[in-house]
Amino acid sequence: QVQLVESGGGLVQAGGSLRVSCAASGPTFSPGAMGWFRQAPGKEREFVASTRWSGGSPEYADSVKGRFTMSRDKAKNTIHLQMNSLKPEDTAIYYCAAAVYTRTYYRLRELNGYDYWGRGTQVTVSS
Repeated sequence: QVQLVESGGGLVQAGGSLRVSCAASGPTFSPGAMGWFRQAPGKEREFVASTRWSGGSPEYADSVKGRFTMSRDKAKNTIHLQMNSLKPEDTAIYYCAAAVYTRTYYRLRELNGYDYWGRGTQVTVSS
């Protein structure tokens, strides 16, 4: 059974930076892709970023492009999301997700493109 555990959330002022991480564990963890989503209070969970585990450039939501950077450490089965120039509207619970198989970039922007989810980490950006 794959387990995903997020860490690194917290409180930061607008304009600041924060990095959240997701550590994956499981008998033979080798996902097709991993992604980041977020859910703000009263809103639906939305796509933030995704990357195929085998390589290639990450994909980003328009709202975070140029400010957020997703990276992966295959040796440690860990992904990171570096968030710069944070805005109050970035406040949300951030979730990581893993897909067993490689999927299209379009599918990786959808919740149903993933098979496993972490419990999330809170990111709060004050104005």
